[in-house]
Amino acid sequence: MFNTKFGIEIEFTGITREKAAKVAADFLGGEYIEGGTYYDKKKVKTPDGRIWEFVYDGSIRTQVSRGGRRTNADRRYSVEIVSPILTYREDIETLQELIRKIRKAGAFTNATCGIHIHLDGSPHTPRSIRNFINIVASRNDLFYKALEIGQERMHYCKKMDSLLVEKLNKKKPKTMREIEDIWYEGYSESRSRHYHNSRYHFLNLHSFFTRNRTVELRGFNSVLHAGKIRSYIVLALAMNNQALTQKSASSIKPQVENEKFAMRTYLNRIGLVGEEFKNCREHLTKLLSGSSAWRFQVN
Repeated sequence: MFNTKFGIEIEFTGITREKAAKVAADFLGGEYIEGGTYYDKKKVKTPDGRIWEFVYDGSIRTQVSRGGRRTNADRRYSVEIVSPILTYREDIETLQELIRKIRKAGAFTNATCGIHIHLDGSPHTPRSIRNFINIVASRNDLFYKALEIGQERMHYCKKMDSLLVEKLNKKKPKTMREIEDIWYEGYSESRSRHYHNSRYHFLNLHSFFTRNRTVELRGFNSVLHAGKIRSYIVLALAMNNQALTQKSASSIKPQVENEKFAMRTYLNRIGLVGEEFKNCREHLTKLLSGSSAWRFQVN
């Protein structure tokens, strides 16, 4: 599970792209590079040759804090970190400490900011992609409540399309091309378009069928809390592993009498067990109702 390569995009405001990149360069011992282009990209090249990018994103409501009050700011304060390829065991502590440094420098998030996690798609097969779609579809409601995805961000991370899920499970496609055709069915725009409308779902396969062959999970509000970001990454890796290793997955939503218990048992089932992941389980169940210890309430 933790050998899977991934990348993460973290959106925030409060400081400029230039400042964020220079904070990162100082912490990572890297070289700050002016990237230019419309996105006013800044880069940091680390001693191991990897590139961290700091880019503009038009969906972010730019703000700055002055005298304890947040006020509107110009486009320089729109910041999206685009990480290089990472692995959990080798890079998670560095990523967490980088987030702490950026927050200390004055960065913050608001309701327009999101986190996107890209997972290496190379091991996936038609079976595992079907599994992934069904895993997300079966727990749409639970995930959205646990992750507190609000209306302001729903446009950018919609729930799984029920018609797509129904067609997928009815046709039971055996090839990636068949799954791709189902994924894009109903869209009039070119599949090669970068900002294709199909990408704006909790699970985005547009990035898998085009460009970089990654499976993207977009259902995370942005935070600059190192522990929560770790929890999101661990959840993404565990869900990916479930899709890859499980023989099949159902899209039927399980009956949930107790949200917190349902989420805890699901997290345990996909590998988030033991003391190592205690904080992750706490972050991912905190907003749910009920008891994590008992399925049924005892009167």
